[in-house]
Amino acid sequence: MTTKTSTKKPASSQKPALPAGIPFQPPAHAVSLDPALLVRDTCNARETNPEPSAEQIASIKALGVQDAISVRPRPDGKFGVFKGWRRAQAAQEANRTAKAEGRELQKVNAFVWEELTDQDGWTRMLSAIENMHRDPMADRDNVAALEQCLLDMPKEYLATASKALGVRRGAAAHARAAQRLDDATLRKAAGQGLDLEQMAHLEEVAKVPGAERRLLEARAKDGDSGKRGHWDQAMALLRAELAHTQKRADVLTSLKEQGVEVLRTGYSWEKDPSRPLTELITPLGNDLTAEAHRECPGHRATVDDDNEVVWHCADPGQYKHRVRPEAKEPKRKLSPEESAQRRRTIEGNRAWDAAREPRYSFITSLCRGAKIPEEARAFALRTLLELPSVYAKYAADRETAKVHSFMGKTAKESSRDCGDLLALPKAKESALLVAHVAAAYEHSMADRKCWMDLGRRRASWLLLLEQLGHTLSEVEQEAVARYRTATGNQG
Repeated sequence: MTTKTSTKKPASSQKPALPAGIPFQPPAHAVSLDPALLVRDTCNARETNPEPSAEQIASIKALGVQDAISVRPRPDGKFGVFKGWRRAQAAQEANRTAKAEGRELQKVNAFVWEELTDQDGWTRMLSAIENMHRDPMADRDNVAALEQCLLDMPKEYLATASKALGVRRGAAAHARAAQRLDDATLRKAAGQGLDLEQMAHLEEVAKVPGAERRLLEARAKDGDSGKRGHWDQAMALLRAELAHTQKRADVLTSLKEQGVEVLRTGYSWEKDPSRPLTELITPLGNDLTAEAHRECPGHRATVDDDNEVVWHCADPGQYKHRVRPEAKEPKRKLSPEESAQRRRTIEGNRAWDAAREPRYSFITSLCRGAKIPEEARAFALRTLLELPSVYAKYAADRETAKVHSFMGKTAKESSRDCGDLLALPKAKESALLVAHVAAAYEHSMADRKCWMDLGRRRASWLLLLEQLGHTLSEVEQEAVARYRTATGNQG
């Protein structure tokens, strides 16, 4: 009996039947290709924005290309990419900088469509489908996904995940805060290019009137330089305003809980018989304290511009209190000009206080950096040689806590104990010199009113910081304006 030999191929090697009208089957497996062999296919449908973003490049540097691209062979031995060209370019950029950044070269997984070598129409159709049917995630979905994936990520993978996602430390908390923004604000923030941390900042100060406008203006001033000087200054001032408003609300709530009535601000044509207790005395001529006055029916309070309680009597004449002789001049309402100047002074004082935090942050980064700029070293040395009054006052007060802070150290119980600073390596001596002189100048600028009369020496310090890359706040700009051409950055 003759055995019939079957010519039928094993089932595993057969291509499954394609539906009618579909002439080409996708490759079953991806192959690993050198990114240097990849070029843009002439039938790639994406003509606009074909370049990878910085965020995509950072992600592929960290994780590689996760999803296979689609290519077809070319006669020159290279492969034309018709799906995934942006990923391919990101991989090429990652390999270009791999050696300098201490990374290994990457390969790219690709589906090689051999049958499409001379099928331009079908290739272009597949490329078009790839791009036409891809909708970006909603902004709220983006921030929610970032928060959840970082919260679920094991600690040992967090650094790699953060690099791949292009986010900083604390991104999960930033994402959680960003989700509290309303949809319109979130869309606007994303459209303006705010990153996750900046969205969280916006949410933090959202209750301050005009916060969104001011932050977006600051973002526009910073541009795409990667620096955040204007943003940091705007945030510092907004945080100060928010803290001031919250403290005022707390003080008013406390007075209400104590049963103390707060005097309202009267109209200019109304007679105001009230007086602060500092202008009143007892029948024996002693100070009239808040405690002694508490049982008076006219016991009232106001809250001043610094959120301090000022105790008043609503009507000293009615309640038989004596007015100090020096306070007997009738009260006079401020003129519009005087009111405007008073308001400007109050705002300037608050702005000066707020500008201190970004300035200290910049000084700390400067002193903890790899190398001190020559301009900073020369300025510090000149200060020590010339011994200006700002330095003499600092030396007399013997306050060294700021030096520790600028060097990234914690001061001991005795702020004059500098043993840990003396133990720093020789390479940090220039940084220590600059930190010491920085502490002297900052010590001299602690008065919140000094912006009104800064002086040449202190102006030269701020102008040096600006020269080194610090963005001066509006009030700092105003304070140094008259000295810009005169100081020459003399210490």
